[in-house]
Amino acid sequence: MTRPNAPSAAYRGFAVMAFVVIILAGIKAASPIVVPFVLSSFLAVICNPAIGLMTKFRVPKWLAVILLMGFIVLMGLWLASVVGSSVNEFSKQLPQYRVQLVEQFAWILNKLHSFNIQISKDQVLAYFDPGMALSMTTNMLSGVGNVMANLFLIILTIVFMLFEAQSLPKKLHLALDDPDMRLKQIDRFLQSVNQYMVIKTLVSLATGVIVGVGLTIIGVDYAMLWAVIAFLFNYIPNIGSIIAAIPAVLLAFIQLGPAAAGGTALLYVGANMVMGNMIEPKFMGRGLGLSTLVVFLSLIFWGWLLGSVGMLLSVPLTMVVKIALESSKSGNWLAILLSDDVEDKFVANNTENSSSDGDDADTSTTESK
Repeated sequence: MTRPNAPSAAYRGFAVMAFVVIILAGIKAASPIVVPFVLSSFLAVICNPAIGLMTKFRVPKWLAVILLMGFIVLMGLWLASVVGSSVNEFSKQLPQYRVQLVEQFAWILNKLHSFNIQISKDQVLAYFDPGMALSMTTNMLSGVGNVMANLFLIILTIVFMLFEAQSLPKKLHLALDDPDMRLKQIDRFLQSVNQYMVIKTLVSLATGVIVGVGLTIIGVDYAMLWAVIAFLFNYIPNIGSIIAAIPAVLLAFIQLGPAAAGGTALLYVGANMVMGNMIEPKFMGRGLGLSTLVVFLSLIFWGWLLGSVGMLLSVPLTMVVKIALESSKSGNWLAILLSDDVEDKFVANNTENSSSDGDDADTSTTESK
């Protein structure tokens, strides 16, 4: 009896993998359409609490949406002008910065030679080009800028999403054959995604402001540019702050010397320690963490699938997948593999199992009586 079921299970597994490959290939082929839609979805999730707050003060929803979209457009245009001019100037001076950085790198190697640490400059540069971090920054920002060229389409999509946001939970319940609204996992999923995106955005914004003010005080060029990069890369925990700090530290090293580079590094470390280890866990709580390996792999995967925007939204996209898996019993095991708080989940699962066993025991004794 078990022999005929084994091939069917294998075929079912191969079919699921084939479906996943086909879906991913379709998403990658349609990335020019998918990327603005994904970006619009996350922006709509972030803007939805502001709309709800304004409607509580008896502001009509259509007026609240118009005011918020007008504010976003004005801020976006101002930020695009400031960052765009900084990127253009930085791109023009990039070859000169790159030559100066290689010279400073050679100075470090000479200092190491004085301590009898023999490292060949040509050999090091063959494996590691320190100017690559500077050019990678401009390439990523240009990729994001290409997506933001569809600003009108993105704003229009956000407007329609905000008007449909109130009916989305009911539609999901009806789509999952739950007209009586009994599936609490759906509401918990939507609330968790909304809470994560809003808190992460506020923390990232505060991190960008701290970095921008600190770099201005230190005297590093293009402080606004590095503040925007710190804001964007703060969505990537653990490694995002490191990636955002590298070009700013290198530029401070070129422009002002080793002391300024050390101060810039301390600024990034301090800002991310305060915001990431103290402020963010206080408001976000526990249970939303991802392991460092999953963060790195999601950065590669979503970057391959959706380009620069996929890299910036890699962790929010993975968080959506993880929260969705946690909301279903069949996918909870995969959510555990994605998380980093294994001990807490192990204790929680044991507690739930023991409580369920106790309830079953009480039920059985009651029935026997």
